[in-house]
Amino acid sequence: VVASEVKNLANQTAKATGDIEQQIGAIQTETLEAVTAIRSITDTIKSMDEIAAAIAAAVEQQGAATGEIARNVEQAAVGTQEVTSNIIQVTAAAEETGTSAAEVKHVAAELNQKAELLRKQVERFLTDVRAA
Repeated sequence: VVASEVKNLANQTAKATGDIEQQIGAIQTETLEAVTAIRSITDTIKSMDEIAAAIAAAVEQQGAATGEIARNVEQAAVGTQEVTSNIIQVTAAAEETGTSAAEVKHVAAELNQKAELLRKQVERFLTDVRAA
């Protein structure tokens, strides 16, 4: 009987540990996706800074070259569209991360309850064993 209860407690502990590992893995995945999206935005912003610098240099050096200026402005518009697209992606990733964080919080609360229940069961078990 004691061995069965110990085995049951061990199984419950293993399951709780597995649940925690899954939640940590999910958080790590979501975090990695958020970091990737943020890096992409950073690269796009750097690209836009370079384009803006190129436009300013072209205006100073080639005031009469309106065709070149127009081309650079189009490039800046494309960069802005990319930034807008990346911001939308980051927003979606942040929302997913927020949802995942809420789920993790909920699961952590459940695991905390399970751990408390398990602790109480172990205490009862040890009390019963000592009394026997």
